[in-house]
Amino acid sequence: MVAKISSSITELIGNTPLLRLSRYAQQHEIQAELIAKLELFNPNHSVKDRIALSMIEAAERNGIIQPGDTLVETTSGNTGIGLAAIAAAKGYKFRVYINDFVSIERTQLIQAFGAQVVPFSTIEGFKEFYDASNGDFVAATKWLAEQVTAAEPDVHFLLQLDNPANPAVHVQTTGPEIWRDSGGELDIFIAAVGTGGTLSGTGRYLKQQHPGLQVIAVEPGVGSQPSELRPEPLEITGVHAFSNQPPERIPANLDHRVYDEVIAVETWQAYAAARQLALSEGVLVGDSSGAVLWAAEQVAARPENHGKRIVVLLADGGSSYLSTQLFAHQVPAETFKLANAIQTSQKIA
Repeated sequence: MVAKISSSITELIGNTPLLRLSRYAQQHEIQAELIAKLELFNPNHSVKDRIALSMIEAAERNGIIQPGDTLVETTSGNTGIGLAAIAAAKGYKFRVYINDFVSIERTQLIQAFGAQVVPFSTIEGFKEFYDASNGDFVAATKWLAEQVTAAEPDVHFLLQLDNPANPAVHVQTTGPEIWRDSGGELDIFIAAVGTGGTLSGTGRYLKQQHPGLQVIAVEPGVGSQPSELRPEPLEITGVHAFSNQPPERIPANLDHRVYDEVIAVETWQAYAAARQLALSEGVLVGDSSGAVLWAAEQVAARPENHGKRIVVLLADGGSSYLSTQLFAHQVPAETFKLANAIQTSQKIA
C-alpha cells in the first residue's frame, strides 16, 4: 500500500469536483443539463486559492520576494483569505486592504492566519478618493500600490488585477479539470467577472479544446453598482462591472476575446439563486455563484439551448456569508431590490 500524505496545504489546491444540479434544474424547469464546478472544495473554500498560490510562486521564481518579506493585496475577501493562508504556510507576512462592508467572517478568517487587515476607512485620504471614483476597484488598487506601499521596503503588492499568474493558473488547472471531468462534452461555460482571471484563463483553455464553445461573462446589474445617486448599494461580492466602462476601470486580466456574451445580474437575483441552491442541492455558495446560477437559468431558457450542457463555475462557499442577509430565508430576496429603489429615490429627493 502506497501512502498518500500531502506535505503542504499548497498541494491540496485544485481538482475540485463537478456536480450535476439535478434538483435545482428540475425545480426551475431548466431544460438543459446544468453542471457546477464547486470551488468551495479548495482548502480555503474559494477559487482564489488557485491564484493566491500561483501569484506567490511566480514571485518566488522571479526572485521578486524573499523570506521575511510582506505580501500585500487589496481584495473583497476571498483572495485575501487564500493569500493569508498560503503566506502563513510559506512563512511570509501578509497585509490586506479591504472594504469595510465585507462580511465579518472574511476579516476574521484573514486574521486567523496571522495577517494584518487594514479597512479602507482607516487609510488617510483613501475614502475621499474611493467615493469620488464611485467605488472603482481598479483605481483603488492602483492608488494603494502607489500611495501606501511604494515607499515601504520589503513589501510586494501582488496586484491580482493585472498579474499574469492569475489567468495563467486557470489555463493550467481549472480549464483542464473541467475538460477532463466533463469528458470534453460541454456547450456553454459561465463565470462571473471580478479580476477577470477565472473567466479569461478557464475560457481560453476550453475554447482551445472546443472552438465552438460559448463563454458567458456575468457582471452586476445597474442597480447593484455604486453610482453618484446610489454610492453604497448592496453589491454582489467580488463581481465588478466591465461593459460600458472606460478602459481604466477594466482589469487588465479580463480578455475580451474570450467571452461571447455578457449577462447583468442584480444582487437580489443572485441572492435568490444562492438560497434556492442551498434548499434544493444542500450546497452553500456565495452571492457571486448565485449570480452565475441566475444567468445560467436565463441562458438555459432559450429554445436553442434546450438539451445542451452548461457548466457554471461557482467561485466560493457560503459559510463566510452567514452574518449577512444572503441566507436569511425569512427576508424575501426581492426586498433588496426594493431597498435599492428606495435609496435611489431618497437620493434624488
